[in-house]
Amino acid sequence: MARNPFKQLAGETAIYGLSTILARVVNFLLVPLYTNILSRENYGIVTEFLAYIAILQVVLALGLETGCFKYAQKEKNAADDGDATADPNRIFSNAFMIVLGLCLVFFAGVSLFSGSISSALGYEGFGKIIVYVGAILLIDTVTAILFARLRYEHKALKFAVVKTLKIFTELGVNPLLYLVLPLYLAKHSGAVITTLVSATPDFTYAIFAILVSCIVCLILLLPEVFRLRFVPDKKVGKALLAYSIPLMLAGLPGVMNDLLDRILMRGLDGAEWRADLGVYQAGVKIAVIMSLFVQMFRYAAEPFFFQREKQKDSKTLYAQVMTYFVAFCMAGFLFVLLYLDVIGLMLGKDFRIGLEITPIMLMAYVMLGMQFNISMWYKLSGKTGYAVWITLAGLLVTIVINVVFMPRFSYYAAAWAHIASYLVMMVISLILGNKYYPIPYDWKKILLLIAFALAVYGGSLLLPQMGLWPKMAAHTGLILLYLVPSALYLYKTRNA
Repeated sequence: MARNPFKQLAGETAIYGLSTILARVVNFLLVPLYTNILSRENYGIVTEFLAYIAILQVVLALGLETGCFKYAQKEKNAADDGDATADPNRIFSNAFMIVLGLCLVFFAGVSLFSGSISSALGYEGFGKIIVYVGAILLIDTVTAILFARLRYEHKALKFAVVKTLKIFTELGVNPLLYLVLPLYLAKHSGAVITTLVSATPDFTYAIFAILVSCIVCLILLLPEVFRLRFVPDKKVGKALLAYSIPLMLAGLPGVMNDLLDRILMRGLDGAEWRADLGVYQAGVKIAVIMSLFVQMFRYAAEPFFFQREKQKDSKTLYAQVMTYFVAFCMAGFLFVLLYLDVIGLMLGKDFRIGLEITPIMLMAYVMLGMQFNISMWYKLSGKTGYAVWITLAGLLVTIVINVVFMPRFSYYAAAWAHIASYLVMMVISLILGNKYYPIPYDWKKILLLIAFALAVYGGSLLLPQMGLWPKMAAHTGLILLYLVPSALYLYKTRNA
């Protein structure tokens, strides 16, 4: 009997979500450590470097993860039809070789000019950190192809185990560096470790901890490397790049719309931009709870969509996935906002002002997830060239709003830029999708679920002042007020 597609998608999403949730939990656990030891400026610097890493990793990966799913499935279909030469492994092998070659060139370049790069960024004397960033990008990008194969082969558990060990490595190394190492260096000032990291705690410790976790991850994935066949195939390579590079350009908005504002804050007047960036990052951490679900859904959904492309009523299935996705996201939206008084205690007092942007960012991440669902039309139809134009439209909105309004409104402008950019991309993608690969999304249900959740949140703002726990009890009732009618509504109309 064929496995229920919704159960398979939900099961794999849950497993992928384990590592994704742990990564966000680690971020939460590290925020108190950073904000109690580092200055707001130093935390802002950590945020800036993490933005560079995230954006450059998307570029260096060239969109080959999704390309691998597309062409590996073609190879599998050919093999099932009796083609003895078809082999999905050669798709992943060629993708790995392409990414490895590109990343080695990049690493050599940043290592050679590390001093100049650090000086240009205003961090004179920190050239070693530029080398570490290059190494992180090299390892993370090549292992992304290995993780993609695990996803394609439905080895969700192995994927989660390796990711989790990487996460716990970073979690363990950070307190060792920030709490234990200073005590050790107080007695051993000339220790060899000082050739790798600073003698006093600063932002560089956080970067070095990430590098150590990447090395551990690569070691754990060495068996997957040995499964590859290092035999270049020009035809496969060209096909992968032609399909994937537009997807790389399309993937930039999700990352750049999340992180470009961190870089653009350099343009603010005065010397406090790094402190503002630190406060902004701490506030955004709360909204990231929503983005983690979008990410774990994406891990499971891409192969899910491709593998059911040829099935009867596949488009109806895709539309149902969208409806349930929005229903779940709006439940998460309410959960975070209605318990924000408690969740916000995870942040230091000096950083809690950033919670004012949390509702905006939560809704932005809901829209980003919807855009991911809608954008599947050009991936499934092979018209990935349109992704470039959709990307450029969203990116243009992000840049314009931040450049025009950030000098006056700082990170509030950045938050609203997320909303505007994702909305523009979603509308354009939907219009083009209806023309080239129409999917019968039930917009009546989707908009009703969103409106209902927003109305519940609006109702919470009208409640009278009360103590923390009575307020949390009332908010729990409001969450149930959304969950129960929404679940009943979806159940009664599931076949409509």
